[in-house]
Amino acid sequence: MSNPTDSSSNSSTVLPHLLVVHDFLGLDNPSLFLPAASAMSSTTSKALDAAKSTTQTAKSSLRTMSEETGATTSSLLHHPYTRAALPFLNGGLAGMTATTVIQPIDMIKVRLQLAGEGVKTGPKPTPISVTREIIAQGKVGDLYTGLSAGLLRQAVYTTARIGIFDTFMNLLKTRAESNGTQIGFKERSAAGLSAGGLAAMVGNPADLALIRMQSDGLKPAAERAHYRSVVDALSRIAKAEGITALWAGSYPTVVRAMALNFGQLAFFSEAKTQLQTRTQWSKQTQTLSASAVAGFFASFFSLPFDFVKTRLQKQSKGKDGSLPYKGMADCFRKVAKEEGLLRFYRGFGTYYIRIAPHA
Repeated sequence: MSNPTDSSSNSSTVLPHLLVVHDFLGLDNPSLFLPAASAMSSTTSKALDAAKSTTQTAKSSLRTMSEETGATTSSLLHHPYTRAALPFLNGGLAGMTATTVIQPIDMIKVRLQLAGEGVKTGPKPTPISVTREIIAQGKVGDLYTGLSAGLLRQAVYTTARIGIFDTFMNLLKTRAESNGTQIGFKERSAAGLSAGGLAAMVGNPADLALIRMQSDGLKPAAERAHYRSVVDALSRIAKAEGITALWAGSYPTVVRAMALNFGQLAFFSEAKTQLQTRTQWSKQTQTLSASAVAGFFASFFSLPFDFVKTRLQKQSKGKDGSLPYKGMADCFRKVAKEEGLLRFYRGFGTYYIRIAPHA
């Protein structure tokens, strides 16, 4: 407990010192502090102004950098080379995405086309029976056999097909605008046929590898190649049969691609144009309807050639060194004679479901 006497003694001791400091600093004369206060206020004001100026400069710099970045991105996207490459890139990515989804359907389609080869009568396979057979022989993942080849095919074939078609259409559009006319059905058809034929030649090796990988399971176990990937398939086929074997069935592949593109691209463009003119449907409904129409005609025109292409690309030399089919015309003749004309349209529904997403 403190002593009051001690507190009084301390106060009397400190007070004189405080008075001395008070008098020394001139606290009784405030005017002495005005210059210092004014100087301090001016310094503070300048510091604040400098800080505000720095902040505004930083914001301006960030805004300028953002605008320059946006301008650079916009300039890159609108660069002639970029604009020329975009249709190819978009087409390839869209085709690869669709292939990933519909690969099991393509697998079933190929097995339907190869079933009952050379036999006119007998049990008629269905998509369900083929699916059950594939799963029973292996596993569900076998439905995705050949996916790597399918992706490569889309990366090459669809990228080139859609890119070339868009390039041709842009040229036709420019010419039509200069002549004061509009692009007609004939021009769209010519662009579709040309784009399909040129792209098919480039993509034939990947297409052949896809058929070989999907049909490998139909062979006796001892004769199966068991391809590990599309690269393995292409290298082994080229080594065993020669590099030119990678273009086996290229003729029906080209004709099939031209027929497919005639149906897909030409009929899609025409159907969409007619729907935009004659209906008040939403853009999404018009696009889906045009795709359905294009998918039907693409399937109708191309399926016979797709059937022959599959048979030719799957075939291999027998023990006597000969092939079952000598070419496209021979395949058409033998299938029509031994299996009937309707065999060319076997699996139309499955083929239509496979084609429609690409339309």
